[in-house]
Amino acid sequence: MPMTLIVTRNAPERTRGFLASCMCEVAPGVYTSPRMSKAVRERVVHVLESWYRLGSSEGYVVTWPDGSLPGGQAFLCLGTPTTELYDHDGVFLTRHRHSSGSDVPF
Repeated sequence: MPMTLIVTRNAPERTRGFLASCMCEVAPGVYTSPRMSKAVRERVVHVLESWYRLGSSEGYVVTWPDGSLPGGQAFLCLGTPTTELYDHDGVFLTRHRHSSGSDVPF
């Protein structure tokens, strides 16, 4: 079971309480679980996505190991801007997708 990390921004108390019930809050808004199963991670993400769709200003970044992806980790971003990891000539970079649809590598 791989390490899962969730970083929150402007998270309401309900979300913070939910995450603290299944993960350890190691810093304000930063939650980690060293042995979260895929099924539990998917359930946590499902809850975060359903609350995020309610239209508040919160944001989340969820990351976990995935050897089939560039850099060996997967990302899920809820909020602006959407971020993804990609391989550019052997160098791993993050790409932010803005609402305009353009890609801005950082």
